[in-house]
Amino acid sequence: MLTANLQHLLAMVVYMAAVIGIGIFFAKRANRDAESYFLGGRSLGPWVAAFSAEASDMSGWLLMGLPGLAYWTGLADAGWTAIGLAVGTYLNWLIVSKRLRRYSIQVNAITIPDFFSNRFHEKKKILMTIASLVILVFFSVYAAQCLSTCGKLFSNLFGLSYGGMMIVAAVFVLIYTFLGGFLAESASDFMQAVVMIVALVAVLSLATANAGGIGAVVANAKSYDGYYSLLTTSSPSDTAVNVFGAGKSYSLLTICSTLAWGLGYFGMPQVLLRFMGIRSEGELPRSRRVAIIWCVISMVAAIAIGVAGRCITGLDYTSNAAAENIFIDTATTFLPPLLAGLACAGILAAAISSSDSYLLISASAISQNIYRGLIKKDATEKQVLTCSRITLVAITIIAMAIAWNSNSTIFGITSFAWAGFGAAFGPLMLFSLFWKRTTYKGAVAGMISGGVMVFFWKLIINPLGGIWGIYCLLPAFIVSSLAIVFVSLATPVPDDEIQAEFDAVKRGTAQNS
Repeated sequence: MLTANLQHLLAMVVYMAAVIGIGIFFAKRANRDAESYFLGGRSLGPWVAAFSAEASDMSGWLLMGLPGLAYWTGLADAGWTAIGLAVGTYLNWLIVSKRLRRYSIQVNAITIPDFFSNRFHEKKKILMTIASLVILVFFSVYAAQCLSTCGKLFSNLFGLSYGGMMIVAAVFVLIYTFLGGFLAESASDFMQAVVMIVALVAVLSLATANAGGIGAVVANAKSYDGYYSLLTTSSPSDTAVNVFGAGKSYSLLTICSTLAWGLGYFGMPQVLLRFMGIRSEGELPRSRRVAIIWCVISMVAAIAIGVAGRCITGLDYTSNAAAENIFIDTATTFLPPLLAGLACAGILAAAISSSDSYLLISASAISQNIYRGLIKKDATEKQVLTCSRITLVAITIIAMAIAWNSNSTIFGITSFAWAGFGAAFGPLMLFSLFWKRTTYKGAVAGMISGGVMVFFWKLIINPLGGIWGIYCLLPAFIVSSLAIVFVSLATPVPDDEIQAEFDAVKRGTAQNS
């Protein structure tokens, strides 16, 4: 192994040791009971809540997928996606966070399936089971994206096999998640959010300087038809570097489709749990401001890295999948090895901060909601925690199987899982919090129709192309919303106790609020 590679490795080992240290520090508190392990006892401060929500949400696609997309097709795809996500981030913190925290306390919920089940006072736990299965399916895909990020990172840096490095990353994430649960995850996510934004800004500065400055980057981008515009998209060659065909118009429908990424936030369990876990709803406005600032700076920097990369000799890629290495290649080309290792730790930070969230939430869905909620209702805290750890291992193995193909794009994997949660949970979360007339049957119909439509649109409709090529989240979100409204109006109104709870939460008089 070369001296440079040793320095890369040293920097990343130091970083991973710090993450493990956080897990050990919080291990005792995390393992007291299920609420402490899965929700941290609702003790998150505003900065930790904001940074951990964004770090766990953004994952490896922020440092690899988004720059790679910007490098490959220009500003339109990446830009409208970022705008949609920024707006979605702000609205989620503004309108969902306070109501969800208050409501989750009122109905004694520590997971998202708990919340949906208790909100509608269901007895047969059908909604809880469906929600748990949705989490299991789509978080397995999400975890696959994170492991793919780690595999590509270590393979690129050290020239080792993609599959072997992915296994190493999976073992590390498992050990860390075993130790500390939600508190450790949130505390380390705070650190990882800092590492991510510093790494992005640093690598952007390097890329811009080595491209000849902002003027040279802009001039180069404008030289490619459709590249430097939010209303057109470029057509890069997949055989020659920096060779483009005629740009393609970016229609209003496509813009709406891409902006629909923002709708996904209303259904993201890893973000919604931070709303439930913050120690006081009075601290949510500060968290909102911190979150949106972090989000905007990070995404602008990520897109700019991709655009600047087109102007740097040596950063030459002939596929979107290959272009997702641009952050790594920029850091290792222009930074001293030790600092490059620290910058690449930003990618590791993104992947770890997301994968531990995904695994932990999936484990809670199976152990807390299905095992304790359906199979063994008298399960002890120790049995629930044991079940959760068995689940962690099983989901990790499934995720590795999904991510085994190194040619799949990180952005593509992310978009599917994002759509799944956004459509299955997003509309129901909004209606549950803000429409008293929502019924139990309407909730079941909305969750099922949204999740099924994502698969149907992605696998059956999208291949038709043209206007049918829109992002599957948009039509699925609409279908889910309509199903909730129509079925709710066609079924009897919720009982008085459910309506009284809704009114108490709305007035701010809910218990412990």
